[in-house]
Amino acid sequence: MHKTFLNYIGGEWQTSKSGDILSSYNPANKTEVVGSVQKSTREELDEAAAQAKKAQKAWRKLAGAERGNYLYKAAVIMEENLEEIATTMTKEMGKSLPEAKGETTRGIQILKYFAGEGMRSDGDVIPSTDPSALMFSKRVPIGVVGVITPWNFPVAIPIWKIAPALIYGNTVILKPASEGSVTAAKVIECFEKADFPAGVVNFITGSGSVIGQGLAENKDVNAVTFTGSNNVGKNIGNIVGARGGKYQLEMGGKNPIIIAEDCDIEAAVDATLSGGLKSTGQKCTCSSRVIVQSAIYDQFKERLIKKAKEITVGDGMDASTWMGPCANEGQFNTVKYYIDKGKEEGATLALGGNQLTEGNLKNGYYIEPTIFDNVTSDMTIAQEEIFGPVLALMKVDTIEDAIAVANDVEFGLSASIFTKISIIY
Repeated sequence: MHKTFLNYIGGEWQTSKSGDILSSYNPANKTEVVGSVQKSTREELDEAAAQAKKAQKAWRKLAGAERGNYLYKAAVIMEENLEEIATTMTKEMGKSLPEAKGETTRGIQILKYFAGEGMRSDGDVIPSTDPSALMFSKRVPIGVVGVITPWNFPVAIPIWKIAPALIYGNTVILKPASEGSVTAAKVIECFEKADFPAGVVNFITGSGSVIGQGLAENKDVNAVTFTGSNNVGKNIGNIVGARGGKYQLEMGGKNPIIIAEDCDIEAAVDATLSGGLKSTGQKCTCSSRVIVQSAIYDQFKERLIKKAKEITVGDGMDASTWMGPCANEGQFNTVKYYIDKGKEEGATLALGGNQLTEGNLKNGYYIEPTIFDNVTSDMTIAQEEIFGPVLALMKVDTIEDAIAVANDVEFGLSASIFTKISIIY
């Protein structure tokens, strides 16, 4: 029997008045329910905001070291529950178990790091031309921070937003993506067991159009931090900005990896596969555009395809699994759309592109590792974020051409280059 997680508001687990639940299914076995969360109402969100606002007055008055003790305690409890949290993550969104353990470990380390931040200086004394004047600056908390997170990193992203907000005296309301809510709930349980004061950490689940929109609109929420799609992020920024709140957005990417002709090809191939296909390509920093100098293009492509054929695909629970399923049906359909679009626009499908349906894979959202050849910058698969296991190979003659192609997108999130020489532009 799977568990339904309630909202955590004001230090208590609360049942939503809506009576509706959202079930989270295992993408490796779409008939298996991993757990459920509530489809909460706007009124419940408003209560969470009121509780967070109330708690913030006392929380901000604590010494930084005291707030740090709470964070460190949560980190220790997470360490004790690492295996359970990581296993839930793998079952809920398809990330391989070694990756899930690595992400959970990273979340623990982030908590410990920010626990130490409580002992850092929070201001400066500034020299004055007036000897009788004392001039100084001091950092102060913003207030209540709304945290809206995606499904692809259901532990690390919430923590790297929550931990700094808490240590600097803010209170938080976490609204995770539905496909990662069960994993996020297990993280919140660790905060509860760490005995944070009531209302300092709040957790509420539901649709983005209700809970996410509500966080953006609620005047008791002083700041919103969001990771997700471009359209949603822009909407949140407009709403929060219009009412004078603060916001931080991390949205899409179409990231290039440049392969220079003097590179170590084996190292470059390994990095390309890891950066582009690990986590099934479901990372905003995924290296989906592979820009290769023509002098080594054929050699690189041959090695890349050969190694990609060796990738093991599975449910992630086996340590030998290298790549798991797409996280949900919607993402699976999106990836299939872009594969069809690539073929339609004239790119050459060099490897993969099909759904995997054999044996234990038949009940999951699996797509083969996919590599396109002869991709040009004007093609959709070179311009739009796919968020799936799809690499686009692009041939250029010079490093200058490679950099021009790398910059020929509207995104500017991350980039990498493999070369043995130093290049400064």
